[in-house]
Amino acid sequence: MRYYRLASALIAAAMLVPSAGSAQSAPAAPPYTMPSTQMFDVKSEGGETYRILISYPKGEAPEGGFPVLYVIDGNAYFASFAETRRLLEYSDRGKTLVVGVGYPTDEAYDARRTADFLFPVPTVSPPAQAKSQPNATNTGRDKFLDFLTGRLRSEIGKRFKIDPDRQSLFGHSFGGLFAIHALYARPEAFQAIIAASPSLEWNVQDMLREERAFAARLAGGKIARTSRLMLVAGDQDQDDDPEPARALAARLDPLSAYGLSTRYRLYEDEIHMTVPARAVTDTLRFVLR
Repeated sequence: MRYYRLASALIAAAMLVPSAGSAQSAPAAPPYTMPSTQMFDVKSEGGETYRILISYPKGEAPEGGFPVLYVIDGNAYFASFAETRRLLEYSDRGKTLVVGVGYPTDEAYDARRTADFLFPVPTVSPPAQAKSQPNATNTGRDKFLDFLTGRLRSEIGKRFKIDPDRQSLFGHSFGGLFAIHALYARPEAFQAIIAASPSLEWNVQDMLREERAFAARLAGGKIARTSRLMLVAGDQDQDDDPEPARALAARLDPLSAYGLSTRYRLYEDEIHMTVPARAVTDTLRFVLR
């Protein structure tokens, strides 16, 4: 009798465990869809396709239109910004559009970002030793900047009422370097720019040339309006050295006399790849200020 009861218990337990066949035949759960978002593709003037993701607030736009934050490398960073923006609506602080600018792929990063974000280095020498090209024009990054400030901005304006004077830009790593280039090349294009862990070691001669030209134009009264700039880095960033971003902030700080507002934040215990997640709330606070 004892063995009979034991066998019965084992059979009953086995009946509660689904077989391998039944587990495989169960329908797959639907993928998660982020609330208050849109996704669509847009072609640039040059025919390049970009995947655009938008997180939008509930209700009507304010009288002047929604502020807009453009997040490049959108495949990697859009979700963090979108969900934080949505949660901020509960405290009435999320009234902005977050526009992720990415590529038609499920990967976090796409190889096209190199052409979109960087000044071309026409040499096999290490980036920091490469010769810059002061007369180079129509580079990939300038075409991408044209897209951000032209066709894409117009497309967003067709879908939402936006404030043309409150357009901001976030970029990380190579994207952070591009964001700084946007400040130097078109200081009036964005109200606020956030460069997270910018790869300032890349072709440093070119960036220093741009920096000096921008400073001279601003101090000479040739720039009517300029973006606000926030630089953020991790204390374990850039091979354990956040110094380039800190040094850039120090060099730009005197330009406050001519209208440039610069802020620098250093995050403890953050490496290069974790800085963007830490920067989300600081970025939204900075652009909505």
